[in-house]
Amino acid sequence: MTRGVAATGKNGLMTENLDPAAATTSSRVSRRLLWGVFALAAVVIAADQLSKWWAETNLGDGTVIPLIGDILSFQLVYNPGAAFSIGEEFTWVLTIIAAIAVVAIIRYAWRIESRAWAFALGLLLGGAITHLGDRLFREPGFARGHVVDFINYGGYFIGNIADIALVGGAAMIVIISLMGIVPKREPVATGAAETPAE
Repeated sequence: MTRGVAATGKNGLMTENLDPAAATTSSRVSRRLLWGVFALAAVVIAADQLSKWWAETNLGDGTVIPLIGDILSFQLVYNPGAAFSIGEEFTWVLTIIAAIAVVAIIRYAWRIESRAWAFALGLLLGGAITHLGDRLFREPGFARGHVVDFINYGGYFIGNIADIALVGGAAMIVIISLMGIVPKREPVATGAAETPAE
């Protein structure tokens, strides 16, 4: 059983207050999931940067390692642009976009109450942060860094672990949205009369 409290608004109209216990529970869930988002993002960042270190160490001399014939191989390249080397002359713009994406994902993740959304946002956040790190700190200079790519998909596209995380997170958001899974439940107002809990 839950009981709401009726209150009088500024215009003399009766308003309904939300159940404080439900609001507290919602806040705790959001905080717990936020830490989950950060933890998954940290895993993505570590996996991406370690794999890039491996690629630079083992593929830096131009070595190409075939995995599945000509379909998939390891080949090191430095990409100043976005996916498919788009925007190679505007690396600093891509840096700003990556920074905005990181802030936006964190702000959005602060309010979620869905594990599925937390997982998807963790993938996106990790991919965005590690790309931002490349842009900021890799050669040829601050905010103009080139992203390390080394997974060659049949010559059509060369990417990295961060790209996989970004694509996976975006695809997951599309799927769970189509499934009707919302990032945050709508708050339920409680009336002055007692309402039986379901």
